[in-house]
Amino acid sequence: MSPPNASWTPSHPAFFLLVGIPGLEQAQGWIAIPLCLMYITATVGNGTVLYIIKTEPSLHEPMYLFLAMLAGTDLVLSTSTVPKMLAVFWLGSRAIDFHACLAQMFVIHAFSSVESGVLMAMALDRYIAICSPLRHSVILSLSVIVKLGGFILLRGVILISPFSILASRLPFCSHHFIAHSYCEHMAVVKLVCGNVRTNTVYGLFVAFVVVGFDVFIIAASYAMILQAVLKLPSHEARLKAFGTCASHICVILSFYIPGLFTFLTHRFGHNIPHHVHIMVAILYLLVPPALNPIVYGVKTKTIWDRALAMFPMRGRKRQHLGHN
Repeated sequence: MSPPNASWTPSHPAFFLLVGIPGLEQAQGWIAIPLCLMYITATVGNGTVLYIIKTEPSLHEPMYLFLAMLAGTDLVLSTSTVPKMLAVFWLGSRAIDFHACLAQMFVIHAFSSVESGVLMAMALDRYIAICSPLRHSVILSLSVIVKLGGFILLRGVILISPFSILASRLPFCSHHFIAHSYCEHMAVVKLVCGNVRTNTVYGLFVAFVVVGFDVFIIAASYAMILQAVLKLPSHEARLKAFGTCASHICVILSFYIPGLFTFLTHRFGHNIPHHVHIMVAILYLLVPPALNPIVYGVKTKTIWDRALAMFPMRGRKRQHLGHN
């Protein structure tokens, strides 16, 4: 069913129709239930992390400020896609305005770039904290953190903006069904009737510039961290240092592995069932936002204690059990 007043311009349709999960249309209503629960977890969890870091002066330190950036990015990523996705799955509201689709595409890719940059910055923070602890507060001063955060955001905006600009100038076919649950760049470009070589090449360029650079910095940071930790004389000190980095490594893997799978599948994974690709692409935008506040909340005692303090009855019960 087409929405009212649907009209076409010479170059692009007035709207697209999101298919959802091709091949699993009948099961989408049930699939949406765990996705909705993950979105609620992501929203409540990241909102709680932001509130705790904002209201607790002792957490106004580099590691927690980067964590706040990560939580804010996760909120934007999940909120830009999940509400519309749930409307598609539960209400059959598949239509999305052409310009709204391009805006969603921009937000998804720009803030994915920002999240990658924040993870890179957090790896640098761990490296400095472990390898140069006495200079940590000097190297990562508040002004440096603000500039680094601004650079990461600006990088995402500048590099991703051409995606939407190029797509807006392409001629689209009469077929306007996007075989996806949200407006992903390659899924939109596949509807173009014309040469999309520029879009494809630029997409590869951005992926290698952003992800390639960030992964290199992360890998180099952790290689030097590992070298420094193995030189520590105390076994307990080595375990503590590894424990400090474990949560960050878990978050890194949950972000890059499905992201890399999605990127490669779009271009080379022609034998992979399409619904598998779409499900991984959905989880790519939902798992990290839902997982990050849980991982950092459990691993960071100050955040965990403040979160418990927000629920006094549970906090008192926990303390009572501890005394017993």
